[in-house]
Parts: sequence; structure tokens; C-alpha cells
Amino acid sequence: MIQSDAITHNPQPRTKRDLDLYNLPDLLTVREVAEILRVSPLTIKRWGKRGKLPAIRINSRGDRRYKKEQVLWLLGINPERT
Repeated sequence: MIQSDAITHNPQPRTKRDLDLYNLPDLLTVREVAEILRVSPLTIKRWGKRGKLPAIRINSRGDRRYKKEQVLWLLGINPERT
């Protein structure tokens, strides 16, 4: 006999920071962009190398940041209208 606990599905609360597309910071991290576009962070880095989504390098470690307008453009959202 199957117990009712095995059938019910309790979704886990989101642990990632919820990002509002209309209230994004001007520069986004690799992780934030990956979450918005629903791809892996490695994909975001590859797109940067190929020129699809150019990165801005900051600090001595060379951390990547991405312009909000470019990310929205990839989603088909015109940033000037928002």
C-alpha cells in the first residue's frame, strides 16, 4: 500500500534570490544572468567568449559583469520601454 506522504509533493521554497526583471541592477553577475536566462553559468561564460553576451571584467581577479540592457535584449525586452 502506498502512503499518502509518498504521493504528495511539497515543493521546496526557492533558495535563490528572486530577480525582478524590471528592477535589476545595472551590472549583473554570471550567476544572476544564468538564473534570469535559465542556463548554466558555464553557458554564460561561453557566450561571452563567442561575443554573444560580452562581459565587463572588474577587479584584479577579472570577475565578469554583464550589462542589464544586453541581458534584457537577449530576452527580447526593449530596455528603453521598461
